[in-house]
Amino acid sequence: MAPLLSALLLGILSAFGFAPMGLWPLTLLAFAFLYLLLSKAETLRRAAAIGWLFGLGDFVLGLDWIAKAFTYQAAIPAWLGWVAVVALSLYLAVFPMLATASAWWATRRVRGGAVSLTLFLGASWAASEWLRGTIFTGFPWNPVSVTIIDLPFALVARTVGTYALSGLVVASTGFVLILATRPREALTRRTILSAANIPALIGLAILVGLYTTPALLQRFSPPAPPSMPSGPVAQVVQPDIGQGERWSPQLMQRHLTRLQALSGAPGASPRLVLWPESAIEGDVQEDPAARIQLAAMLGPHDVLLGGGEAAIRNAAGEEIAARNAIFAIGAGGALLGRYDKAHLVPYGEYLPMRPILSRIGIARLVPGDIDFLPGPGPQTMTLPGFGKVGLQLCYEMVFSGHVVDESNRPAFVFNPSNDAWFGRSGPPQHLAQARLRAIEEGMPVVRATPTGISAIVDADGRVLKSLPQGSMGMMALPLPTALPATLFAHLGNWAVLLIALLLGGLAFAARTYKESFI
Repeated sequence: MAPLLSALLLGILSAFGFAPMGLWPLTLLAFAFLYLLLSKAETLRRAAAIGWLFGLGDFVLGLDWIAKAFTYQAAIPAWLGWVAVVALSLYLAVFPMLATASAWWATRRVRGGAVSLTLFLGASWAASEWLRGTIFTGFPWNPVSVTIIDLPFALVARTVGTYALSGLVVASTGFVLILATRPREALTRRTILSAANIPALIGLAILVGLYTTPALLQRFSPPAPPSMPSGPVAQVVQPDIGQGERWSPQLMQRHLTRLQALSGAPGASPRLVLWPESAIEGDVQEDPAARIQLAAMLGPHDVLLGGGEAAIRNAAGEEIAARNAIFAIGAGGALLGRYDKAHLVPYGEYLPMRPILSRIGIARLVPGDIDFLPGPGPQTMTLPGFGKVGLQLCYEMVFSGHVVDESNRPAFVFNPSNDAWFGRSGPPQHLAQARLRAIEEGMPVVRATPTGISAIVDADGRVLKSLPQGSMGMMALPLPTALPATLFAHLGNWAVLLIALLLGGLAFAARTYKESFI
């Protein structure tokens, strides 16, 4: 029983590495002890239980922000939020369970030791995170690799992507543990290269090489200073409109007035004004007068990008569905384009099995009885005077390998979001994952949110400028330059398979080394 309780507590410990706490050494320490538990597991069932409990602890703490969303829906009791967190975590913990069970089984199958277990768990963890982000519409929130977003090692995502980087982080933790737990006499100058240590040293050298190469390349080929203008100026507006007042019809005009005031007056240079998700409340698609009122603060060459809803009507003109959209509006209220969100949030933007669930009183978290329908996927919009912009709405930004139309590569990605739902921990976690997308694609990302954290991120994942949570304001900055398409941009998540095969092959080759962790 003690190993199972330890696994649960280690999972909770690992969650402290994610934003907003950001204590990444605790995540690595948790994985080190996870290796010790797995190495002592005597059955496949015990190895699976260890992984499941580890995942359960990690997700319950890491996803606490979901409970906050339930406090804004009168049709659903607030206490149900924590039920949802636990229920979702019970499911998500299946993926760490698959990783630990398959790594334990493979190690026993080849009759390997600590080195094989280390490599097999790195491979299976990468595969399990990819599977978690794919199956049943996917929920890839908080991959292990996001804990190291502020370290130079995060640049490895430019080559292998988020999920494969998670596998490398997990494997490197095992190699450090192997060396750290060697008897002192095995780590002297004369015996450091003994047969028992060579596999761990080789594995650690490979992983260190993967980690340090991007950092060295960055150091000897530094990008332009952030202050150097390298593109058109983006004006990001954060109106500090809380979720509790967001949908009040009596406050619509006040919201619009605040957004326009924060956007400022036209100047000599064209402006790209960026508003959050759902900032546009009027029917701008079908009502030209609403667009004209909305565009009152735009100059002749300015463009506004902001989130709103696009109605879908039947032949009788009745609204039967809607799309969560980003509208591009020019001077005089001209509608320049529209992007429709493709990856919708279950229970947030649509109610699965609506005929059944609605009968038992379950409703969407977002007010309304009409579901959103998905759009076609990542798209690039060309804006007059500003070039190509990629568009991703809110939650879509967490899906590695699915944020850019690589056949029509944009200069940057605009990611309006409404993180006002998600308390204190959800917004910084969302931003950290957006920074990983910037690194993967070698492309700047601009986020606009109603209550924070709005940010302008360069192609190296660095936050150049931001507006904190719970603040009102506008920030303006020339858009950073995009890098050429990265290796990951070409490979996509095939990189997961390649890294998993590499680590698995090394694990098989190291099967003759029978040493344990301690």
